[in-house]
Amino acid sequence: MTNEQRTPPSKIEVEASIYDHRTFREDLFWQQIPAWENISEEQFGDHTWQSKNSIKTPKDLVKVLGDRLDPDFLEDMTQGLEITPMNVRMTPYVFALIDWDNPLDDPLRKQFLPVASQFLPDHPFKAEDSLGEDTDSPVNMLTHRYPDKVLFLPLTTCPVYCSYCTRSRVIGGSTSSMKKSSYGAKSGQWDEVFDYIRQNPEVEDVVISGGDSFNLRPEQITQIGETLLAIPHIRRFRYATKGIAILPMKILTDDKWYNALLDVVKKGREMGKQVFIHTHFSSPREITIWNKRAMDKLFQDGIIVRNQAVLQQGVNLSKEEMICLTRKLSYMNVQPYYVYQHDMVPGVEHFRTTIKEHMQLSKEVRGVTAGFNTPMFTCDLPGGGGKRPINSYEYYDQVHGISAWTAPLVKPGELFFYFDPIHKLAPAVQELWATNEGRSSMLREVIKQVDAVGTEYDKGKLEQKVNDLLESCQISNTNKF
Repeated sequence: MTNEQRTPPSKIEVEASIYDHRTFREDLFWQQIPAWENISEEQFGDHTWQSKNSIKTPKDLVKVLGDRLDPDFLEDMTQGLEITPMNVRMTPYVFALIDWDNPLDDPLRKQFLPVASQFLPDHPFKAEDSLGEDTDSPVNMLTHRYPDKVLFLPLTTCPVYCSYCTRSRVIGGSTSSMKKSSYGAKSGQWDEVFDYIRQNPEVEDVVISGGDSFNLRPEQITQIGETLLAIPHIRRFRYATKGIAILPMKILTDDKWYNALLDVVKKGREMGKQVFIHTHFSSPREITIWNKRAMDKLFQDGIIVRNQAVLQQGVNLSKEEMICLTRKLSYMNVQPYYVYQHDMVPGVEHFRTTIKEHMQLSKEVRGVTAGFNTPMFTCDLPGGGGKRPINSYEYYDQVHGISAWTAPLVKPGELFFYFDPIHKLAPAVQELWATNEGRSSMLREVIKQVDAVGTEYDKGKLEQKVNDLLESCQISNTNKF
């Protein structure tokens, strides 16, 4: 066939939504909030104004929303604060992005403002320290699980408090439903952490989290950074912060904090060591021109930023939301890194999804963009097994909502379980979950299936784990809502 005979390719019709990730909201959206209708862009963009005007109580909602606040929603939230394990703290930036004509269904409201009507009974196998961070803690404020990486938790405060926080056992102060021993950033208490890292030459990688690195003072950013850089075997570390998502103004206007960070990054580069930021966007609705400006500044200064999101019902479970989030992050030079299965901590059942839903979403997102800009869909295993690709289980019983996993290089010989939310299972299965006899029979059936596929594990350890799980069940707590 000659070139003249070939039919030219038809024009591909592309939906406008494919370009949504290229646009960033630039309007004065905060002026739709009655108390802030006269706040200028300059004032709104000041990180100190943002912090001073954070929303913390129902009274704050009344004060800033006035007649826009639905009394029924206010009552729902007031009751929710009696249930939630997390306190409330929201920057005006995020608060103003909520659709206050329909706050109940808004994905941003869901992440930060708890309402009683959306809580569900905790899973009977939930745990305050679901990931076993305290179990793998050789010294205070440090978790050492992977051979070459440690998690450093120098503080337990954040510029915002997420309702789905995996460390709700310590973050943000005590609530009506949970007593906590939170702590601020106290430099003098970190010596033991640094000594441990020095004495363990296999450690090359440090995650500085908490809490949130945005709440470290500039001199503490410098202290932690320079101390780690001075340890010969440390090759890389990351400051973890949700701040770029919910307080981008700090990057733009807090020069002392930003310059302290930049100096550490530059010094690391001179030494041939990597210093990154890991941030936390969960919804494209969080992203406006303010985040883009912050990322432009970080990018121009050569600071690499990666994103870790948590999969949440009603926030980002749809393929449209997750694809838009992935593309939008990539477009503003944030590398999508992880999307986590929700941890099994108290007060989060309304957020949790099934492993099946997570796997389906990962299939739908894979291929939409370049592989290096596609996040890894991951389950961080309850009990300290670490992060595993969402489809890497040994066995998954979708009917009873039980998946079994191994982590050979992290915890050899152990078997780990993740449990789907019970309310998503069939009514007859929900009845089984209501008794310890039913739970035991389902667990032991899954173990039989794991044995059938030839998975190797320490049967003594597993028997103890199953017994501990069953003994930990408190039906009264499970049905507390």
